[in-house]
Amino acid sequence: MALAAVRSGTHDGDRAIAVWLLFCCMMIFLMVVIGGVTRLTESGLSITEWQPIEGALPPLNDAQWNAAFDAYRAIPQYAAIHADMTLDQFKGIYFWEYLHRLWGRIIGAAFALPFLYFLARGQVSRALAPKLAGLFVLGGLQGALGWYMVESGLETRIEVSQYRLAAHLAMAVVIYLAMLWVALDLLRSRSRHGAPGLKRAAGAVLILVFTTLVAGAFVAGTRAGYLDNTFPLMEGVFVPPDYWHLTPFWRNWFENLTSVQFDHRVLAETSLVAVTALWLASFKAPLPAYPRNALHALMAAAWLQVALGIATLLSVVYLPVAVSHQAGALLLLTAALVALHAL
Repeated sequence: MALAAVRSGTHDGDRAIAVWLLFCCMMIFLMVVIGGVTRLTESGLSITEWQPIEGALPPLNDAQWNAAFDAYRAIPQYAAIHADMTLDQFKGIYFWEYLHRLWGRIIGAAFALPFLYFLARGQVSRALAPKLAGLFVLGGLQGALGWYMVESGLETRIEVSQYRLAAHLAMAVVIYLAMLWVALDLLRSRSRHGAPGLKRAAGAVLILVFTTLVAGAFVAGTRAGYLDNTFPLMEGVFVPPDYWHLTPFWRNWFENLTSVQFDHRVLAETSLVAVTALWLASFKAPLPAYPRNALHALMAAAWLQVALGIATLLSVVYLPVAVSHQAGALLLLTAALVALHAL
């Protein structure tokens, strides 16, 4: 009977797997938020070693704390930013990086153990097994990518590479979206509603919102959000005069702080226009309640995210608002994916 279940799967088994995947999605969502706090508090380089096993425990005595603090004081960031930091203050930034890494380990266990359980019970269909295995592999690679990111800030830089930061965030979001899509497939079969144009438009919106999120990672990675804290203009004009400051020109998109912020603004505004256009166009189609409500939720999430972005800018990256903005980005992507799946 177990073999038969592996081959064909069961409705109850699919629902149980979907609930487990949605729980893992919530954990990843929280992981992204914790990562945002870690970045905004300059905590990401407080742990200077990658110890997948031993690192599960924090320093437990004064000697271990002093050793961890000495390791941090040996990297360039300490002298440049935290030269007057005390041990107690170091414990504060250490907490966020430790929590970020610990939560990653917990997510790994929360995925691997139920996966093995469902496999042992024969509840994973042949079509689903490689998808779940692929998600597990991506999770492991994400841990390695996280260390690759941290490593970039330990020797010559005073913060991590914005390129590696963007890659780390993008990978987390890809894992989240793929897992959510698989869960939605298990809970609700996809069907066409006679609106292929809306489906294509929803796919384009998803790509646009994802691109905006990655551009936001470059804003965070270069600390560009602390400049030009006015809206809707920058330096009193729409296109800032030093947009093409660096050569070759493509470096401006990733390294010129003014250009990085401007690009993120334009992408966010374009995303809002695209979502609003999709929402308005949907009224011309006879959609069932589920996709209709999904598009309403997408519209609300888009406007909320733009409001949070403006508030983050005008508040000069006030921590609670900035963290809410990062959470709002993932909420908007969630709404975009659900809307696409519903269509």
